[in-house]
Amino acid sequence: MARVLIVDDDDAFRETLAETLEGLGHGVTSAASGREALDVLSRERVEAVFLDHRMPGMDGLQTLAAMQAQLPEMPPVIVLTAFSSAGNTIDAMRLGAFDHLTKPVTRDAVRDVLARALQVRTAALGDESAGDGSVDDGSVDDRDNSDLIGISPAMREVHKRIGMAAASAQPVLLLGETGTGKEMVARALHRHSSRAGRPFVALNCAAIPKDLLESELFGHVRGAFTGATGDRPGCFRAADGGVLLLDEIGDMRLDVQAKMLRALQEGEITPLGSHRPVKVDVRVIAATHHDLAAAVREGRFREDLLYRLDVLTVHLPPLRERLADILPLAEHFLRLAARAEGAAPKALTADAAQQLLRHTWPGNVRELRNVMARSHALSRHAMIGAVDLELGPSRAKAADARPANELPTGWLDAELPDVIEKVERLMIAHALAQANGNRAQAARRLGIHRQLLYRKLTAYGLE
Repeated sequence: MARVLIVDDDDAFRETLAETLEGLGHGVTSAASGREALDVLSRERVEAVFLDHRMPGMDGLQTLAAMQAQLPEMPPVIVLTAFSSAGNTIDAMRLGAFDHLTKPVTRDAVRDVLARALQVRTAALGDESAGDGSVDDGSVDDRDNSDLIGISPAMREVHKRIGMAAASAQPVLLLGETGTGKEMVARALHRHSSRAGRPFVALNCAAIPKDLLESELFGHVRGAFTGATGDRPGCFRAADGGVLLLDEIGDMRLDVQAKMLRALQEGEITPLGSHRPVKVDVRVIAATHHDLAAAVREGRFREDLLYRLDVLTVHLPPLRERLADILPLAEHFLRLAARAEGAAPKALTADAAQQLLRHTWPGNVRELRNVMARSHALSRHAMIGAVDLELGPSRAKAADARPANELPTGWLDAELPDVIEKVERLMIAHALAQANGNRAQAARRLGIHRQLLYRKLTAYGLE
């Protein structure tokens, strides 16, 4: 049994959540505002907090920050929101939230997240007697946000990891297939970290000739090699005080890896042709589509460098494993294309939406963006049909190779409620596409009441 504080300005939601928690055997204290919550915490011992994100006056994130400043031992805080976005998830996790859930929340979700929160609190406090386990959610650059659009569970986890990593100063390793948006995640990490406003420098290690990579990273002095007619600072000094993204670090030469390890461990670099080390303050974010553990076994990557980089890891899922995000991303890219052309945005027909959902997207989000830009430019109609997509014959063949009755990879290994949620999201998105956005028609196609569809649109962020 634990004492749980519910902070929400919605009376009905507070009462419902309180009933759920009491039914699970916990004691409940309620607050209708952030200031009321701070008052409760100043005089009452609370072991966990459910905190609404959107509240009048002091919102959830402001309340969370005030808790951090006010409480020497803050209880785990679960932030709840009916309006999930990458930004509010990242910020909540950066400020120290234990988790971030989207309303409505089920009894099982409340039970599970609270059990984990209390377990972590018990371990942190070293309280053996309490640890028996009996406990039954401003304008920004589109470049920084487009690949972070996502309502799928996989992308929600990415948003949470970004928030937790943004609160740290440790190196970050981004893993994912080509085109999944690793640079976008790196930029989001930078933007939400304490280094925001300082330099962000990106270097693609695979795009630089191997014999020039060392100079690009660490710089050189005049006369260091033939053609070095002047000093060059290099990426580390250009990023001093900020963040350096090393994309495709798996392609880095072994001798350069050794110097990279020293830069990370000692915080200093030595330019080519110089014997004088230079101190630098740089947070390194490394990204790769390679299996670095396999590269270590094959002698192509230093094991000690991998350990130094692999402190905080973010795995980016391929687009084929986040089907619920395909149509929102496609519509977003169509809006970007319309803005670039100074034209009205075009929409997708039902058959085009079906084609997008069937495609396997070997090029991931980058491929989807290119397809949408090309289709918007070439289509002569307000609606983009399947014939306008130009996915290519080899890609279409790959898309058609999956049997119609086969679930996407990993779904049969997941828990049933998670799969049901994924199927609901896909069916709703598909019905809306077929109905060209008409919600009443989509509700009839799905065989559900219109009000239920509205609630699910809000819950899944599909509005």
